[in-house]
Amino acid sequence: MEVSTEHKGAKKEQVRDMFNNIAHRYDFLNHFLSLGIDKRWRKRTIREISKVAHTNILDVATGTADLAIEAARLNPQQITGIDISEKMLELGRQKVAEKKLDKIISFQVADSENLPFDDAKFDVAMVAFGIRNFQHLETGLKEMRRVVRENGAVFILEFSHPEKFPVKQFYSFYSRFILPFWGKFFSGDNNAYNYLPESIRNFPSGRELEKVLLHVGYSKVKIMPLTFGVVTLYIASV
Repeated sequence: MEVSTEHKGAKKEQVRDMFNNIAHRYDFLNHFLSLGIDKRWRKRTIREISKVAHTNILDVATGTADLAIEAARLNPQQITGIDISEKMLELGRQKVAEKKLDKIISFQVADSENLPFDDAKFDVAMVAFGIRNFQHLETGLKEMRRVVRENGAVFILEFSHPEKFPVKQFYSFYSRFILPFWGKFFSGDNNAYNYLPESIRNFPSGRELEKVLLHVGYSKVKIMPLTFGVVTLYIASV
């Protein structure tokens, strides 16, 4: 989700404050505004991760830990979730404790563009709907590559740009009008759900994001459009 660089303060700080403000309604809005399909997207991501070695997993921009919790079904030794929003992580910790997954899933406040981990520490890094929030996209992608071992992979689930009629037209209308209205209504934040469609429009998707991934050093990229291209799963090999 793009924040204009003309505004005062770094994008990183604006994103952190925004997610702290909407954390209390984040899970509800995710499921409501996607008609529950977001759960299927995460399950599909985890199915793809199951096909590679996944003993030690990093979940970047983990938020309230939905993807990390889903990944626990793979029985890894460890899942580490990082985020810059303290309030999102608080909710994630509560959910993980309720599901008795706190021995597998741990959290820490950390910057996705300066990961506090050694090189090649993880088998897999994953991020769901978070890379649009990176202040410097290439830096964040390089950091994920750095902390994943050779022959590991980075899994990126992100909104994209549907191209086919009538999905393209419907999605444009929905993201410009329906999503901001209900987002504001339920979250009480006047800016957060304007930021979402703006960020999607401004963010590279499909072959454009593939070019960025290859440019920063990934060896190959598999592109998997989901739900008529509303979202895309990228599997970037290290």
